[in-house]
Amino acid sequence: MGIELNKVNVVHNVKQKRFEIRVNSYLAELNYVLQGHTILFTHTYVPPALEGQGIGSKLAQAALTYAQEKSLKVRTLCWFVDGYIKQHPEFQGLTK
Repeated sequence: MGIELNKVNVVHNVKQKRFEIRVNSYLAELNYVLQGHTILFTHTYVPPALEGQGIGSKLAQAALTYAQEKSLKVRTLCWFVDGYIKQHPEFQGLTK
């Protein structure tokens, strides 16, 4: 399934505490917990049918941009978000 990343939208589902991308019947998500002025990213899930197309990176970028805009410190238990931060210096100052 080929996806055009510029045509998918990241939704911040505040009630479920996650950032989401829906493609057809698939749901990719990046879950978090708010702890005061810190956002803890706990898990990123991309369905196998959507893997390797930049969906996880788009979720991470949106979530980290949100943290930046809200002046939140970032902690992560998620290997994917850890790797994304290491590759994107603009977000490295957010980590706690």
